[in-house]
Amino acid sequence: MMYYPHGMNGWGWFAMSLGTVLFWAVLIAAGVLLFRALDRGRGRPPRTAAPGRPTPEQLLAELFARGEIDEDEYRRRLEVLRGDGAQHTGHMPTP
Repeated sequence: MMYYPHGMNGWGWFAMSLGTVLFWAVLIAAGVLLFRALDRGRGRPPRTAAPGRPTPEQLLAELFARGEIDEDEYRRRLEVLRGDGAQHTGHMPTP
């Protein structure tokens, strides 16, 4: 093992400081990414539309509110949008 009797020079301090800052930055970034990955499915609705754009369910509700479709059509389309249309219509999905 080598011994430096006069301590570390300026470049050594710089490299050690930079390494410490990079280490903590990577550690914090990994923690944030892990938290976001684990928190993704808890209680938040999925973001299917861009901000300011209505979701498909909102568009369907607008059609119903304007009287362009009746209640039966609204409920049938809403079931299809939510993914449980095959269970309530009595039709089997085709492969």
